Amino acid sequence: MTETPTPRPGEIFNRAVEEGTRRLDQSLLELVSTSFIAGFTIVFGIVALGIVEAIVQPHFGEIAKITGALAFGAGLVFLVVGRTELFNENFFDPVAAAADRSGSWMLSSLFRLWVITLVFNLLGGGLFALTFTVHGALPPGTGEVLTAFAEETARQGARAWFASAIAGGALVSLLSFLLVAVNSVRTRATLAYVVGFLLALGPFNHVVVTALHVFFGILFGANVGFGTLAVMITVVTIGNFVGGLGLVTLTHVTQAMGARESGE
Repeated sequence: MTETPTPRPGEIFNRAVEEGTRRLDQSLLELVSTSFIAGFTIVFGIVALGIVEAIVQPHFGEIAKITGALAFGAGLVFLVVGRTELFNENFFDPVAAAADRSGSWMLSSLFRLWVITLVFNLLGGGLFALTFTVHGALPPGTGEVLTAFAEETARQGARAWFASAIAGGALVSLLSFLLVAVNSVRTRATLAYVVGFLLALGPFNHVVVTALHVFFGILFGANVGFGTLAVMITVVTIGNFVGGLGLVTLTHVTQAMGARESGE
């Protein structure tokens, strides 16, 4: 079987422009729907993490963190294969499209994309999380695992949230770049799974994943206030922008534009 050659940076940029244009040109209804779907889809990964950790922890201790991260990876696979709209994963492609076009309206299109995505990711995930609070909906011990995560995360404080969010933003935006560089669904799913595993293993903060994870803990009785959650969302969002937009997206876009201009 002939192996497909790795695309050059200029070709990756062209693909990103095409995908980014599609994302920026979505109707309001389509954007709201895909963002809402992504929110409740990622909840399956969080629930899987909680269930697996609760099962493994009593027998193998800290190994449960690894198995939980392995379980969470499936949530990101669902998102990528389903082509839903997750905040921060939609940095590279739209920015490439904006860089390829001219006009101040592109900035408003990016702002529209990111704000709607973030709001409806959180709304979709938050509403779906409520269904798991029904007694018996989750196996015994799952609520305790989710509660412990929420309280531990809250204790870390703003500096730790921000630093972890830079790493989380960079990791998820790197996934967006890598997805443009590959062709097969199998490879895309593998990349998504690996990134999902690393994101949960850290755990590195991604505003949607972290906020929903902590929200789960609050629902199960964690000693964390909604005010703390609101501050956390703000700090982590800024960190995700620094890591995802500044560290990964802009540097890759600059590289790819330079390569395209030189004919690579």
